[in-house]
Amino acid sequence: MSFPADIKGCMKDCILSIFWPKQAIYSFFADHDCTKADLHVIAKFKEKENGLSRPQMVNMMFDQLSARTDNGLGPFRAMLQSLVKWSHFDPYYFEKLNKLDIVAAQKNIEHLRQLQELRDAKIREERKRREEEESQKQQPKTHLHELREQFLRLHAGEMKAQDRGYALEKILTELARIESLEVTEPFRVHGEQIDGSVKYDGEHYLVEAKWKDKSASNESVYQFSFKIEGKFYGRGLFVSVHGFSENVIKSIVAGKAAKTLFVDGEDLVLVLEEHLSFRDMIDKKVKAAQTKGLIYIHPISGMPKIT
Repeated sequence: MSFPADIKGCMKDCILSIFWPKQAIYSFFADHDCTKADLHVIAKFKEKENGLSRPQMVNMMFDQLSARTDNGLGPFRAMLQSLVKWSHFDPYYFEKLNKLDIVAAQKNIEHLRQLQELRDAKIREERKRREEEESQKQQPKTHLHELREQFLRLHAGEMKAQDRGYALEKILTELARIESLEVTEPFRVHGEQIDGSVKYDGEHYLVEAKWKDKSASNESVYQFSFKIEGKFYGRGLFVSVHGFSENVIKSIVAGKAAKTLFVDGEDLVLVLEEHLSFRDMIDKKVKAAQTKGLIYIHPISGMPKIT
């Protein structure tokens, strides 16, 4: 995100219309979070020969800040706030020496205020638009009974396993939306395919959805665990319609920190038939994992499915 060019241009006009001594311009930059490395580019202003002019100082400093990896947003914002509130006009340069014009300075400051107000209004409007779009995306598009019918149709075996996996992803997304849980659609990052994520109790859970004829294999679970390990405080929700083998579950928890919850087809049926909500199902599994180290439990009885 770069600072608007029109505001930067007006800020330059304000600085040049407020300060006459080059030292004052240098000090203004120094007082508004410009680093020593930034200020080095205008250090030549002190030289009597080949020194920088006032406009050169301002242009070079603005170019230096704009070239930073953070686009200089901190210093630019700090300078903007100072300039729009500026009220001190040194009488020595404005009145005695007549080097500066107070009317022109005040006009530039007022223009900057107007540009800032327009910019802030656009930012608020854009944020509101994004929030409305995101809210619309998070609204459920189907009802629970429709999801139940979709899930049962998937068991008919008329689709390939991969296609059923994609359909399962959509069902999980809608279940989360019905519970007003924030969801992220499937995406790729650094070559990894992520089946989406669910935000629960302030934590984002990466989702892996599998529909295979056999219980989830060690390989697919290990691959997902590797994805989780590479994320900041990563947590996962692994969904395998046909369950998990005893070997998979035991190998995951042996000597490792439990970061993935395991959900099978029975768990989903209980949710779809309204024995408990999707949110309650996750809550039960989180509680069991955090208090007992159990990552694969029955969501109603709380008992481990594999002992």
